[in-house]
Amino acid sequence: MNQNTRNLIIIPALNEEKNLPIVVNSIRESCPDFHIVVIDDGSTDNTKAVAERLGCDVVSLPFNLGIGAAVQTGFLFAKEHGYDIAVQVDADGQHLPEEIGKLIEPIRKDELDVVIGSRYVTTTNYDTPFFRRLGMIILSAVNSLILGKKVTDTTSGFRAYNRKAIHFLAENYPDDYPEPEAIVLLARNGFRIGEVAVSMRKRVTGSSSITPVRSIYYMIKVLLAIFVDIFRKKEIREEHGN
Repeated sequence: MNQNTRNLIIIPALNEEKNLPIVVNSIRESCPDFHIVVIDDGSTDNTKAVAERLGCDVVSLPFNLGIGAAVQTGFLFAKEHGYDIAVQVDADGQHLPEEIGKLIEPIRKDELDVVIGSRYVTTTNYDTPFFRRLGMIILSAVNSLILGKKVTDTTSGFRAYNRKAIHFLAENYPDDYPEPEAIVLLARNGFRIGEVAVSMRKRVTGSSSITPVRSIYYMIKVLLAIFVDIFRKKEIREEHGN
C-alpha cells in the first residue's frame, strides 16, 4: 500500500460530549495522517457541537438508530469519500489511539482485509464483568466453530478495514448489535480476518449501558441472528442448486 493512502477514523457517538475531546486529541497526537468523522447517533447532549468544535467531520443521524446504523453510516462516508483504510474507534475512550498503527499494519502489508483489536489474544489486566465475559466466551466459541478459525474477541469495536471491506460493509453491515455477526458475514464472503493483541482501558467518563441482563439478552439475540443468517444462506444455495 503506497504512502498516499487515505485514512479515516470512524467514531460512532451517543451522548459522549465529555469523552470526545480526550479521544479526538489523542487520535490526532498518535495518528496525524488520519481524518476523523464522528457519527452522532441522535445524541441529546452537545456531542455534535463538541465534535464540530474539535474540527471533525460530523454526520448526524435524525434520531438514535443504534450502533449498527451509526457504524454503517461511517462506512458509507468512507466509501463516498474514497478512503483506503477505515478504523472504528469507540467514543468512550476505551481504545488506545497509539495502538492504531499495530491494527492497520497487516492491512498496509496486504496480509488481511479486516483486523480486530483483541483484549484476549494475550493475558491483559482488562477487567470484564462476569456476565459480559461469559457472553463473549460463548460468542467467540460459536464464531470460531462456524469459521473454523479461533476468534477471541468478537465484540471488540476496535477494528480496521481495507477499501474492499469498507465497500462491502457500506452495503451489508448488520443492524443492532453487529460486531459478532459482521465477523461471520465477512468471513463467509471471503474476507481475510485476523486479530492483534491490544490493551483497553475503562471508559473515561460516564457508564456503560450494558447491564448483566442486557449482556444475556445481547448474547442470545446475536446468536439467533448468526444462525438465522447461516440458515438463510443455506436455503438460498439449495434453491439455486449450489
